[in-house]
Amino acid sequence: MRALTTLSVVVLASAGIGHAVVSSLDAGIARIDAFKDMKNRPQAGHGMNVLLVGTDGRDKVSEQDRRTYRLGGQPCHCTDTMMIVHISEDRERATVVSLPRDSYAEMPSHVDQNSGQRHGPHPVKLNAAYAEGGPQLTIRTVENMTHVKIDHYLEVDFTSFMKTVDVLGGVEVCTPAPLKDRYTGLDLAAGTHTLQGGQALQYVRARHVDGASDLGRMKRQQGFLAALIEKATSSGVLLNPMRFRDVTRAVLGSVRADAGFGTDELLDLGRAMRSFSPSASEFTTVPIGQMNYQVKGIGSTLRWDQAKADRLFGALRDDKALTADRPRRGRGAAPVPVEVAPDTIRVQVANGTGTAGLAKRIDAALAATGFATTRRPVTAPAHVPHTVISYDPRWDRSAHSLAAALPGSELRPAPGQGPLLKVTAGADFKSVRKVRFDDPAQPQQSVVRGNEVTC
Repeated sequence: MRALTTLSVVVLASAGIGHAVVSSLDAGIARIDAFKDMKNRPQAGHGMNVLLVGTDGRDKVSEQDRRTYRLGGQPCHCTDTMMIVHISEDRERATVVSLPRDSYAEMPSHVDQNSGQRHGPHPVKLNAAYAEGGPQLTIRTVENMTHVKIDHYLEVDFTSFMKTVDVLGGVEVCTPAPLKDRYTGLDLAAGTHTLQGGQALQYVRARHVDGASDLGRMKRQQGFLAALIEKATSSGVLLNPMRFRDVTRAVLGSVRADAGFGTDELLDLGRAMRSFSPSASEFTTVPIGQMNYQVKGIGSTLRWDQAKADRLFGALRDDKALTADRPRRGRGAAPVPVEVAPDTIRVQVANGTGTAGLAKRIDAALAATGFATTRRPVTAPAHVPHTVISYDPRWDRSAHSLAAALPGSELRPAPGQGPLLKVTAGADFKSVRKVRFDDPAQPQQSVVRGNEVTC
């Protein structure tokens, strides 16, 4: 999750900033010899692969922020988020692949950095690689699992994340349903919100807002990263050397990078990515074949679907877009993500206007985007000025998902109504918007462009 910030460093270099400015910023990055003495590495493909690692850096957060944003407890000096960011050879596309921290992994032989003992190959959860062998072992483990050669390593923490969001003036997110997590303190109503640094951290850390846990959280992280890219590329940061300097200075104090990722690399990437935008990015999670895969001495893990994972990482090596077979769509046409699968939501449509056939058209449009409509629209007893969705509070998540398809509609609780949701079309009705349900338990089903997950 903290790795979101690091990509902003890459993206924000796209202004063609002067060499002296970037050199001064480069000097502030802590360096790691992440590739020292590494052997038997995968063959290099096309493009550039960056391993983004988020670490628990709560020991650097002020006491007030620790209380406000519920960052209590001892820092674990561990990782719980990893992403491979592939930058295409022509520098016109970025592909972000999330690697779940609980992925079942085969760790290569190594010397434990804590005990000094040598260990042979053995099964672990993926995030254990950092605890036992730091960045080097993390890179080796990821390369062994993906057969993708990692070109650069970047590591960030809580502090750099919050500072980056604050300096950008906040990042806009949309949520079709309320999000409340008592562990992080996140409490968002359904709708659009501009999150500042601390609240943004709560948003990307939250993993108790639904039953999807880490997999659901990764989807929110991907959406936030796309929104962060959009804010950086549309707010003038990339064209203003002073704002660029301010943003990068805000994050570099907490960033660690491999020794080879320096000024020349930032400038080269920056010149090539001046037109970068959310629509030029795509996001996915490594395909999961088995949830709750039990391993003796380790516990529950996520086992990858190896055949699908091989195809995914083969595409990265070959520098192929994951969404190449889909036509590019305008931002307005992007379906809205919803929390409940539309085909499980029963809907009755009534016409509350004097427009003949309106209910029939709405019924057909809702059915076309997946809702289980009755296909028998009716006439409301009276004309109404606003479109209303009546729902039993026990089905509130379904109601919010339906409301995402009917922008501007009013949600009206009707205790005892049962699972059938009732839509009364009012004079203010404009259109039905397409929605998209991504099953958080099946993240491999979803590959989205950045402009499809932003507001």
